[in-house]
Order: sequence, then C-alpha cells, then structure tokens
Amino acid sequence: MSWIKLMPSIWQGAVMLYPELFAQLEKARWNLSDDIPWHAFESDKLSDEQAQTVRMNAITEWAALPATEMFLRDNRNDSDFSAFMSIWFYEEQKHALVLMEYLRRFRPDLVPTEAELHAVRFEFDPAPQLETLMLHFCGEVRLTQWYRCASLWHTEPVLKHIYKTLSRDEARHGGAYLKYMKQAIERCGNEARAAFAKIGLLMASSSRAAKPLHPTNLHVNQSLFPNDTVQSRLPDPEWLEAWLSSQIHFDEPWEARVVGGILRNLSSLFERPIETIQALNRYRKEVTASLKDTNGLPNPAI
Repeated sequence: MSWIKLMPSIWQGAVMLYPELFAQLEKARWNLSDDIPWHAFESDKLSDEQAQTVRMNAITEWAALPATEMFLRDNRNDSDFSAFMSIWFYEEQKHALVLMEYLRRFRPDLVPTEAELHAVRFEFDPAPQLETLMLHFCGEVRLTQWYRCASLWHTEPVLKHIYKTLSRDEARHGGAYLKYMKQAIERCGNEARAAFAKIGLLMASSSRAAKPLHPTNLHVNQSLFPNDTVQSRLPDPEWLEAWLSSQIHFDEPWEARVVGGILRNLSSLFERPIETIQALNRYRKEVTASLKDTNGLPNPAI
C-alpha cells in the first residue's frame, strides 16, 4: 500500500486541509513526459495564429509566481493554506512549462524569453485574505471554461489534449479553494459569507463590464498603475480580449457556464439556492447588514 493511501489515517482528526488535498491532487497529477501525446503532433494543423496564442498563455500562466508570493505574504497566519500553495504553484508553473515545451518542440521561434516571463513578476499590493481567496476561486472557474473552449478551437491534436489537461487541473484547483472557503465560513461566519458574496457578484458580472474579469487583468499595484495588471505586461497587452472574442469565441453560452458555476458553488457554500446574480446581490446585502455593529454602522471590513 502506498504512503499516499495511508495519509488519511495518519491525519485522522486533523483540521488541516493540506494533507487531504495533497493526496487527492497527487493521484490526479499528470506527467509532462509520459501523459502528453507528443508523438501525435500534426504540423499542418497548427497555424501561426494558434501558436502565438500558446506563447501568450504560457507567459500568463507564469504569473502564478507573483500570485504565490502574494498568497504567502498575506497568509503568514495560515500555515495550512500556505502549504497548499506548494501544490498550486507547482501545478500552475507546470502549465506554463508544458506550453513552453510545446513551442520548444514545434515552434522554437516563439518560446518566451526569460525577460518576457520576468515582466509579469511584480509585487501585488496587500489585499484582504477572504476576498483574495474568492477572487482566485472564481478565476479557476473561469479558466476551466476558457481552456475547454480553447481546446475546441485548436485543431492540432497535441495542443487540444494539453488544453483539456489544463482545464481539468483548473477545475480541481477551484475545488481546493472551495474547501478553504468552507473552512473560512466555519471560522469567520458571516464575515466570510459577505466577502465571498461581494467578490462573487463582481466576478459573475463580467458580461456587464467592458472586459472579462479574471485575476490576471485586475489592477493589483496602485503605485504602478496603469501598468499593474498581468495582461498589461504581456508582449501584447490587448491579446486576452482578442483571444476570447475573435479567436476561441468565448461567447454568451460559455460565459453563462462561468456564471452558473460560481452561483452553484455559492449556493452549496451558503446552503441556500442562489440561481441569479440578483439573488446573490440580495444575499450580499442580507449578510452585510448582519455585520453592522451595535451603533448601526457598517462593519469597516465590508
């Protein structure tokens, strides 16, 4: 019997989530050398346009590095979550690596330079733990659908397989963040519910914004504004919107999957049906009102 199978009994009764998540994600982990069908590459099915998007996605995935630095800095009081970052960071950096390996093998002229990768590593301003947790949960839900859509758009078999693989990883990461959100509600009650509802409302309302909302295109360092988003530091800052609208065609039905995923998970988390953005906003107002202090003033944390 492997040591992974023994872990649940070793940690029986523990409140930490990291050991359980490590075991779960270890079982699902894929191997860069053996689980990607490199031999199935068909050169005539890879266009220059498609290869360029692989390059941009590889650089974007590299932004897990500054995000991890942010998480570790802002969660110094939470060793369990910080330990989980070792899994998330490893798997997200592997996403950048597999895309770069694809280019190294088949389009070496497009492999990102170290300078291009380093450009997306910059310091994020400190942010509230609960809001940041929810923001990244929503980001994983969105990336799951983006990569599913990208897999359908691509015509080259190896690349289609890679994007399907990345999509499944992002879905698992979303599930892991959800466990920490449940833990936060157990510990913080309505303070956590209010924070999650507030960010959930923002991230589920992308269709009302001028651009898709994701952690990589939100402003995160006031002193660097407007050059303080991951997207603004890419070789082509306008790439993301063009990729979604003109290339993979991430349209309203796809966006509805993102919104539906956020609302379904919040319904489970809050233990009440939340089927629309309007219902989420009503719930947000309800839990925010419950946090008013004895003088009737809003809690400054909200």
